[in-house]
Amino acid sequence: MDNIKINRGLNIKLQGAANRNVSDASPSTLFAIQPPNFTGLIPKLAVKVGHEVKAGSVLFFDKYKPEVKFTSPVSGTIKAIERGTRRRILEVIVESNNKQEHEAFTKGNPKDMSREDIVKNLLNSGVWPFIKQRPYGIIANPESTPKSIFISAFDSAPLGVDYNFVLSKEGEMLQKGIDVLKQLTTGSIHFGVDGSEATIDTFKSLKDIELTAYSGKHPAGLVGTQIAKKDPINKGETIWQINPQDVLIIGRLFSEGKFDASRMVALVGSEVSKPQYFKTMMGAKITSIVSNLVSNDNVRYISGNVLTGSKVEKEGYLGFYDSLISVIPEGNHHQFFGWITPNFHKFSMSRTYFSWLMPNKEYSLDTNLNGGYRAFVVTGQYEKVVPLDIYPVELLKACITEDIDKMEQLGIYEVLEEDFALCDYVCTSKQETQDILRKGLDLMIKEVG
Repeated sequence: MDNIKINRGLNIKLQGAANRNVSDASPSTLFAIQPPNFTGLIPKLAVKVGHEVKAGSVLFFDKYKPEVKFTSPVSGTIKAIERGTRRRILEVIVESNNKQEHEAFTKGNPKDMSREDIVKNLLNSGVWPFIKQRPYGIIANPESTPKSIFISAFDSAPLGVDYNFVLSKEGEMLQKGIDVLKQLTTGSIHFGVDGSEATIDTFKSLKDIELTAYSGKHPAGLVGTQIAKKDPINKGETIWQINPQDVLIIGRLFSEGKFDASRMVALVGSEVSKPQYFKTMMGAKITSIVSNLVSNDNVRYISGNVLTGSKVEKEGYLGFYDSLISVIPEGNHHQFFGWITPNFHKFSMSRTYFSWLMPNKEYSLDTNLNGGYRAFVVTGQYEKVVPLDIYPVELLKACITEDIDKMEQLGIYEVLEEDFALCDYVCTSKQETQDILRKGLDLMIKEVG
């Protein structure tokens, strides 16, 4: 097993890491699948308000790839279809009947099935969208074959999920999911783990994978970092990636013949009285998890981690790909003298504050920008937190100017928004680097495909 050390990056130590305790979330009656969670998707509805559905029933599908379906996580009735501007579909909300009836799908040993049958089963059950492809970070094309597949069981983001704990009793189902994925590629299944705990038996006993331990600063746990170290992507190539808990969903599909969308979700953050793990379902209403554990009303709820997650209201829903709910203070206040005021309770990569004297201290950080937007200048900050072999500032400026040739030369195929999340955090100019990169990726999809 290789052990790779990541030197460039930044660990942001926040208060409120989840304890290794698991509770059942309060029963949620409402669940939502949100089309905006899927980059580039134009959904076409397969249901109307009032329709009865089972777990695994189709809610909507991709307009341009009708075989890619999105299914209900629970059985019940279509409660509402929320739309935004220009009638864009934002949420398909299902009211559970608490019976959890399932549609029947194919089950069996994937090693005895053809690739076509496996892909068909994944598509019909609505499990296929869990598989994303690089470049572009879109749902994988079922007609293509990736050169390899990456699974990262190491979440190095602030207050990230402890997959060593979450997967410790899921070895059999994890292996089943890996057996399925192995039939989808002619290359390797790369499985990344935390280098500090890489001896856990759950991972060491897995077969048909290339196990690699990663250690060091965030983004050591990101798939983009791991791809760069193990199997760099070039123009014309595709690599697929999938979250380890979604691998379990694939395993359950082929073991039980049903779409079981249950998952373990971590509730974390300085504003949570008892940060811990909860057993719940994909798309659950977050009030079923945060109720009675967050007393402060002036907080921000984030589906995902604090660097790349999406802001949600307290009455909102868990994102399709998310296994984490972060709760931090809202930054709607001003500080006298602003950033020049001496502070012992703030964190900085530079020596602006005194955090460099207390490397192990945990902080309660809010959403305040601590400054205003400025001209986009070269500071050398991005290069300190991006461990990829690229020029991040030059790539972002190529995205802004829509210079496709430059974007290709500077590594647009290697990165997604999450790979630039730390740039957002450290940027003196307060540039929205993830948004800039996403616009560049969308342009590449439109012009190059």
